[in-house]
Amino acid sequence: MHITIKYFGQIAEVTNTEEESLKFSGSLISELLETLNTKYSALKNKDFQVAQNQELVSGKTELTGGDIALLPPFAGG
Repeated sequence: MHITIKYFGQIAEVTNTEEESLKFSGSLISELLETLNTKYSALKNKDFQVAQNQELVSGKTELTGGDIALLPPFAGG
């Protein structure tokens, strides 16, 4: 399936891009994260949440295609 991944804040700094598209054959968010951790080893040391189609999801969530966002922690205020 074709997936668009958007990176924000410190995650975009690690990946050196704000967005990328890739073809992915896995079925879970956790499998996608393993692939991204291999591609960007510094991601392993970062704390972030994953959103799929603008909804926060866990690693056990099934990939549906479409947009994935990696979101750094948000500061309260």
